[in-house]
Amino acid sequence: MTDVFGNYVIQKFFEHGSPQQRKELADKLVGQMLPLSLQMYGCRVIQKALEVIELDQKTQLVLELDGHVMRCVRDQNGNHVIKNCIECVTTEKIQFIISAFRGHVAMLSTHPYGCRVIQSEHCSNQLQCQCIVDEILESACALAQDQYGNYVTQD
Repeated sequence: MTDVFGNYVIQKFFEHGSPQQRKELADKLVGQMLPLSLQMYGCRVIQKALEVIELDQKTQLVLELDGHVMRCVRDQNGNHVIKNCIECVTTEKIQFIISAFRGHVAMLSTHPYGCRVIQSEHCSNQLQCQCIVDEILESACALAQDQYGNYVTQD
């Protein structure tokens, strides 16, 4: 999974494998989410897995990132995984990610990787979205003038 070429093979198994093969491969990810998320090639495998595995396995794997959200968001590889979690897992299953953003939305919006994650944020729960939007609005003038934050205010 962390090999420059091998990661493509694993991604293809996730993409084209049978449901049983996907499940067995996803079982191999248990306990490895953080190190793989922060690794250049491993993060690609994690992203592909999150796109295709069943919700119960997604939930189990994503929960391994609880307590490490901010580290991942600020990482050049990990931010892609958090973005993928937001896009591929239902909001109620990733509440810990949204909670980790509270009080940090403006700072994340001005970060080269964090701004991507904040831009991808979508919530099925209006109250959860409103907290993030409120933090963006509080800093709207500064964000609009920031090299990264301006993209957040445009969305």
